[in-house]
Amino acid sequence: MGTKYTIQELIVARAAKELHDREFVVIGQGIAMAAGVLARKTHAPNAVILTEAGLLGIDPFKVPLHIADPTCTRGFTYSCDMIDIFTTVLNQGYVDATFLGVGQIDRYGNMNSSYLGDPDAFSIRMTGAGGAPEFVGYAGRAILTMSGGTFVEKLDYFTSPGYLTGGNTRYEAGMPAGSGPSVLITTRGVFKFDAVTKEMYLAELHPGATLDAVRAEVPWDLKVADTLKTTPAPTGEEIAILRSFAPDVVMGRKLQLEVVMQQVINLLTQNAG
Repeated sequence: MGTKYTIQELIVARAAKELHDREFVVIGQGIAMAAGVLARKTHAPNAVILTEAGLLGIDPFKVPLHIADPTCTRGFTYSCDMIDIFTTVLNQGYVDATFLGVGQIDRYGNMNSSYLGDPDAFSIRMTGAGGAPEFVGYAGRAILTMSGGTFVEKLDYFTSPGYLTGGNTRYEAGMPAGSGPSVLITTRGVFKFDAVTKEMYLAELHPGATLDAVRAEVPWDLKVADTLKTTPAPTGEEIAILRSFAPDVVMGRKLQLEVVMQQVINLLTQNAG
């Protein structure tokens, strides 16, 4: 039996597999940074992580709290300002991928990370746009995660572009050909986008999740892959890396306490022997 894992560890491990070796990837905080670092420590050691603040090639020792967190300075190979990151690097086509977390998403991958509810009396204020519209607009592809958000027919606020109204509308609007969301990883499964219509479909179910549970969360007639796969569980190595690098992101307080207590018990047992 493998190591017990959390749903956040499953999401991060699955997202990390979407990043390839030697790719340039713009990453923010939280799940996104954890996925990028996990990829570098496993199958993509030569991937280059860029930050919105202007650091390239970082090797952080923990998840940064914000884009200017000093933890991002370890190992960086080059620094510039935010203007250069967006205009010289991102908008010129040098970024292969970006990781983004979303609060709301529609069938074509359009995203809301700003607020929920009426604009004059919104119920929840989320993280806001930041660099997300530019990242998903100009990066080669966007790897999306959603751990507490919702699927909707119409966004409360349009923060970042997916495939607009489907088909070629994204590219007709001026965004780079071939760009756009490539995958969405949620607490129940993995979704991809049809090559022609650009509508989202279910490609993988997480262990223990059911198709009925997924359909209950999606307000449109969700399409399903002809061969529906099961998301692989994170390996022991992946879990160990994530719990060392990003315990607050992937474990939660209860599991962190359980792990620490077990470590104390093991230490006391060794000393007693």
